[in-house]
Amino acid sequence: MQKTLRDLQPGEEARVVKLTGGGLLRQRLMDMGLIRGSLVLVKKLAPFGDPMEIEVRGYSLSLRKEEAGRIIVN
Repeated sequence: MQKTLRDLQPGEEARVVKLTGGGLLRQRLMDMGLIRGSLVLVKKLAPFGDPMEIEVRGYSLSLRKEEAGRIIVN
């Protein structure tokens, strides 16, 4: 099974391998800097785990679990 950004805990880092799905969401994630090879750090999770705050390319983003589940990392 592939590991996704959704599986990471605060303090963990990973590199983006692939974005799954298609359409506008995939394009929006790419526009935010989530492209293959980008290093991503999970900064914190909301009390129920959704959304999660990540750092990518020097800035912070908040993603929903559904969005984070489409980002395959290693």
